[in-house]
Amino acid sequence: MSEQAEAPKTLLITLTGKDRPGVTSTIFRTLSHAGVEVLDLEQIVLRRRLVLGVLVTAPRDWKKLRDEVAAAAEELGMQVEIERGTGDNKARREGRCHVTVIGSPLKASAVSAITGRIADAGANIDRIVRMARYPVTAIEFHVSGIATDRLRTSLVEEATKLGVDVAVQPASLIRHSQRLIVMDVDSTLVQGEVIEMLAAHAGCEAEVAAVTEQAMRGELDFEESLRSRVALLKGVPEAAIDAVYESIQLNPGARTLVRTLRRLGYRFALVSGGFSQITDRIAADLGIHYSHANELEVKDGVLTGEIVGDVVDRAGKASALRRFAVDVGVPESAVIAIGDGANDLDMLNAAGLGIAYNAKPVVQAAADTAVNVPYLDAIMYLLGITREEIEAADAAAGIVTPAPPV
Repeated sequence: MSEQAEAPKTLLITLTGKDRPGVTSTIFRTLSHAGVEVLDLEQIVLRRRLVLGVLVTAPRDWKKLRDEVAAAAEELGMQVEIERGTGDNKARREGRCHVTVIGSPLKASAVSAITGRIADAGANIDRIVRMARYPVTAIEFHVSGIATDRLRTSLVEEATKLGVDVAVQPASLIRHSQRLIVMDVDSTLVQGEVIEMLAAHAGCEAEVAAVTEQAMRGELDFEESLRSRVALLKGVPEAAIDAVYESIQLNPGARTLVRTLRRLGYRFALVSGGFSQITDRIAADLGIHYSHANELEVKDGVLTGEIVGDVVDRAGKASALRRFAVDVGVPESAVIAIGDGANDLDMLNAAGLGIAYNAKPVVQAAADTAVNVPYLDAIMYLLGITREEIEAADAAAGIVTPAPPV
């Protein structure tokens, strides 16, 4: 006997109309009278319009059930379609991944282009879910039938043209596991560059900023450029470090990101080419578990223009990431690294998910994905966490989730 002949007869019921309490319960009360088995169920509500899809086994007298469901729908003022067929949904194809699209705004033309590329690749969109509606719009597509790397290459190229952010990640258990977040600090967690703020106290901010920009683009050796910039800080009073710390502004959404993911058991680390006198204090303020950065040498209350010990460079950042992953007890595939400059490249490549956050072009080209909206907490949408879930968790803790300025 063929597989199709063995498959049970089924009914697909699709109900649409204005949402109100009791719609779903009324339909299932009707179905319960026929003793059918529920095989699949999906329901969404868009601007108070409900779409309910139910797949059930077909009873012997399926026409009687069809008429009863139609009568119940009419009472509810809903439209209904009932289609008789065979079997359940086909199993999802291999090559399953999550595609997250973030736009501010997210235009129909961008969605058209992204979904067109998915179709052109021969992949299928199995489900679509909205992750956030403000201050950005974030939509997640569940896709099957294509290798993650192949789809990522195609969609990232399209996203660059469209001016939206697209992340493509394999669908796996890692997304639901405990993870380690490793972040750069300057221009990632905080706004601006700490070394430039210190240089303002030495009267050489413009000179230091020019070298920093070249280093972040990957045009200069990081260690050499850092030592030359730090040398210009010689004689700056130690008190300037306190003044700089007090003036630091976190990027919008930073506290929300850390607060929310800590609730889920995530661990955090700061790995910076900046200075421990600043990063250690930021880590303590935010409740971040690890911090690794360069140490400015101080003697007799002033900066000497030297660094204590080895410089934390590209290789040093990646090494710290691996060390922290071992300490937390997670594989590197469960590490998320976030950075913006060329000295973050090794760290981003070492992580299971490397995110270029408002990064230099060389970094965006090399990272797994790029986030270019000015809200650090938008990264949570890539992890399958919705804005509504974030706000609900904050509300339960008596916190009003800040609305980042648009």
